[in-house]
Amino acid sequence: MRPQAPGHTDIVLIGGGHAHVHVLRSFGMRPEPGVRVTLITRDLQTPYSGMLPGVVAGLYSVEQAHIDLVRLAAATGTRLIHAEAVGLDRNAKRILLAGQAPVGYDLTSIDVGITPALDSIRGAATHAIAVKPIGSFLDKFNRLLVDCRHPSGPRRIAVIGGGAGGVELILSLCTRIRQEAGKAKQNPGDFSFLLVTDGEILRTHNACVRRTFRRVFESRGVALHENRPAVAVHEGAIELADGTSLDADLILVTTSAAPPAWFAQTGLALDAGGFLAVRATLQSENDADVFAAGDCAAITGNPREKAGVFAVRAGPPLSDNLRRRAAGRSLKDWRPQRRHLALISTGERYAIASRGWFKAEGRWVWILKDWIDRRWMRMYQEPERMSGAADDGGGRH
Repeated sequence: MRPQAPGHTDIVLIGGGHAHVHVLRSFGMRPEPGVRVTLITRDLQTPYSGMLPGVVAGLYSVEQAHIDLVRLAAATGTRLIHAEAVGLDRNAKRILLAGQAPVGYDLTSIDVGITPALDSIRGAATHAIAVKPIGSFLDKFNRLLVDCRHPSGPRRIAVIGGGAGGVELILSLCTRIRQEAGKAKQNPGDFSFLLVTDGEILRTHNACVRRTFRRVFESRGVALHENRPAVAVHEGAIELADGTSLDADLILVTTSAAPPAWFAQTGLALDAGGFLAVRATLQSENDADVFAAGDCAAITGNPREKAGVFAVRAGPPLSDNLRRRAAGRSLKDWRPQRRHLALISTGERYAIASRGWFKAEGRWVWILKDWIDRRWMRMYQEPERMSGAADDGGGRH
């Protein structure tokens, strides 16, 4: 694939998120005459959220769950700028970078994910580990494993947050830490695991799915504390709203996330949570030359949970509308489906499928999830082998 020559329209992508890697692939496979694509990214390896529980459980290597943005950019003829975006000067159409000169744009798209927001739980910023952003969490996770092998290391592991991310995380931690303990000639039974949530676990899923995961928790010996909001984290304990506390040596939080602080200074329309408010075309509500996708954005009037599936599926419509905007053509609305098939792992090669009233479980569900995730990753991990339609949408569940 030949690199594109400098063109008359500069499309600058801020962040290497799930939607943007598809834009790179799409424009690499079908370059647009007169258009140059640039990627500005702080991280040169972008993690795939769908495979994070598998990495924690030891089912995937870190390399298998990451996309090499340097390789992808080179293969798609994308100009790559290794820098952190810290602002947007919309009047001058420039992206402000930390420690580097600004970069001009004609069209820009933002897909930078979310940052930890631990203020809602007193003491969490000091005594807990935030799971988002994933890239920085994996470094902390590796240190966590080392600490657990130490005779005086943590033995009581807790997760705060009862969504799919929290459920998958605690079960994956349980699997991995007990396995590592056995390898280190430690007693796996010395480790205990608990999950705390302010409501029911998996509250956006059907009752049968919730019952199934309660059964999994019980069979693994993971203590489940539902409808018990955490109000504070202390060294060695979680304080609950009812005044009681739960002992924990290591506490991870999956509940809260916030947009990057610099969004507030851009003058772009924001939703109530401070995320970028976009139309169904994925354009900013008040700037047609600024697009956004992924967890950092919210479609006005059509909100969706912060889930990787929506970032993945935003890739094709985002790519198409960037092309249309660059060519001066009318844009198309994208309406993400209200229900999607969720394949939720149990920390082993076993998973539960959930969609609306539907529920299924078994090793075959994990095999399906593994096949879907690996298929999607191959499109970006092996960019030199790209073929077929540019906007096929990938294979993410």
